[in-house]
Amino acid sequence: MESLIQRIDAFSDALGRAVAWGTLLMVIITFVVVVLRYVFDMGWIAMQESVTYLHATVFMLGAAYTLRHGGHVRVDILYQRFGPRGKAWVNLLGTLLLLLPMMGFVLWSSWDYVIESWKVLEGSREAGGLPGVFLLKTLILLMPLTLILQGISLALKSLRVLLGAADHG
Repeated sequence: MESLIQRIDAFSDALGRAVAWGTLLMVIITFVVVVLRYVFDMGWIAMQESVTYLHATVFMLGAAYTLRHGGHVRVDILYQRFGPRGKAWVNLLGTLLLLLPMMGFVLWSSWDYVIESWKVLEGSREAGGLPGVFLLKTLILLMPLTLILQGISLALKSLRVLLGAADHG
């Protein structure tokens, strides 16, 4: 169990650190877009769309990293007052009853939408836009998959605490 937790956490950490560089890239590209538009009166649709692609990638693939490090918004009024076992129960039940079913639903409901995009290798509707809309839509499947993995890690950590094997962390 410990090995699986460590591997999932390491994957989420590596993915989170990798996509975090996308935020810097977004800032640089946005700066270039603004300079090109207002200084040189030029614009490139593909460059503007790339900011949207990067934002989606950072948001969707960074979700598991954020879950791993407790960064998601939660109603903390009661949770903060709980001890390790109480927090473990909340995390376990929240994962099993909310996170995993919701991510399963997202996978199930978006599968055909993404597959249809891949079938036609969907591209931008804008002239000069990026050709990889189908890749962008793939993030709709990758986000729940990474969150399911991290949810499994969280559930296992919670079980570990509830069984008295370790402190929750």
